[in-house]
Amino acid sequence: MIDEYTMPLKRSELLQEKITPEQQKNQPTFVFGNRITGRAEIETIVEGDAEIRRNGIVIRADRIEYYQPSDVVKARGRVYINREGNVYEGIQAEIKVDAQQGFFLEPRYQLLKNGGNGSASRIDFLDEKRSVARDATYTTHPRDLEGKQRPDWILRASQVRFDNDSDVGQATNGRLEFMGVPIMGAPVLSFPLSDTRKSGWLPAGINLDNVSGLEVVVPYYINLAPNRDATLYPGIMSRRGANLGAEFRYLEQHYRGTARLDWMPSDRLRSANRWGLTAAHSGSLETSLASAGAVNFNLNLNRVSDNDYWRDFPRSSGSLTQRLLPNDGSASWSGGGWNFYSRALKWQTLQLASAVITPPYDRLPQLNARYDRRNVSGFDYSVELDTTRFQSDRVLNAQPNAQRSYGLAQISRPFLSPGAYFIPKVQLHSTAYQFDAPLTSGPQLGARSANRAVPTLSLDS
Repeated sequence: MIDEYTMPLKRSELLQEKITPEQQKNQPTFVFGNRITGRAEIETIVEGDAEIRRNGIVIRADRIEYYQPSDVVKARGRVYINREGNVYEGIQAEIKVDAQQGFFLEPRYQLLKNGGNGSASRIDFLDEKRSVARDATYTTHPRDLEGKQRPDWILRASQVRFDNDSDVGQATNGRLEFMGVPIMGAPVLSFPLSDTRKSGWLPAGINLDNVSGLEVVVPYYINLAPNRDATLYPGIMSRRGANLGAEFRYLEQHYRGTARLDWMPSDRLRSANRWGLTAAHSGSLETSLASAGAVNFNLNLNRVSDNDYWRDFPRSSGSLTQRLLPNDGSASWSGGGWNFYSRALKWQTLQLASAVITPPYDRLPQLNARYDRRNVSGFDYSVELDTTRFQSDRVLNAQPNAQRSYGLAQISRPFLSPGAYFIPKVQLHSTAYQFDAPLTSGPQLGARSANRAVPTLSLDS
């Protein structure tokens, strides 16, 4: 029986993941075709659906000539080469099989790692990992086998070097085109050959207006880790000076976020230092009790140095309300029918002397609790309690600051059937206000508090 006898395993060189050069020379060569002729140990000629396979490379063509002493394959007519998943198609090729050195004339190619593809007048294979394409094109747009669809973007260069060992491609005298329109050119461009991100310069941004003059921004991307990166935005404005920007992004198992800071050390337009900060963070925090679940939280910050920032840097914010900048933090938890929510909101209002706007109330803080149950002996009921501290600038906002508290209780009894429903509901909504100062307008002029209780009966069917 197997339990009574154990056979020790022996190491086998045939199971190695990497084959040594000496072992590669001893690998068999497989040849297929309609007609095979030649001289033993000297040459083999294959015609008609010719194919040769050896050492991780597959070559197909109408005619293949293989010279054993030099280990050279010459292929002509509908040539197809597969080098470890990278595919090349053209009219003529000459390859040293073991060394994987040679050339390919007028090839079209497609790379395995990222689907990158293109064409060239000639590709020279330097070894199994490196190659050089002449008069080449490159794109990661999905390849159109019928050749009827032009890729959205394409890189054209006098020379493109592919280095699969370092996972980097480098184009010389490159020109990037989008929808057939050249948008950028550079003596040297580099790009990754897989989905892995790569640190390096990004396309420059150019803008011209009557406030900043000519603005040029040249971003630099920094790949910090698979889940973190940063981008630097050094720029110059001809009428105002240098502007420095930086963005940081992160993605972790339980939280994620992004932050960006722009800083102009000496703005000649305002004779002052200018800055703007935006940050967003969200995630969840596991509690020590397994049954309690996680607490979810969010943070959103938007701050600038001065009231004129919104019009001097109009492209710095994607918000439709550039003069009202929210700074918001919240946390929430739910479980067992309970929902708890807390929030703090503070606005930065950018004022303009000729167009003063009434600032909205800050919420410092807001606390909310809700209990909700469904189908308890046929009844649905819920209770919600909320208290919020409203605070604003009394000079610009004529109404006083206040504390508002409200409660909402409701109960309903749904009667449901496949073709109809009938839902009677009763609810009570009660609200109480406590003002810091007497009201200056309205029917309750001079009051320091206000209360209301509104019962409601509804029938829905």
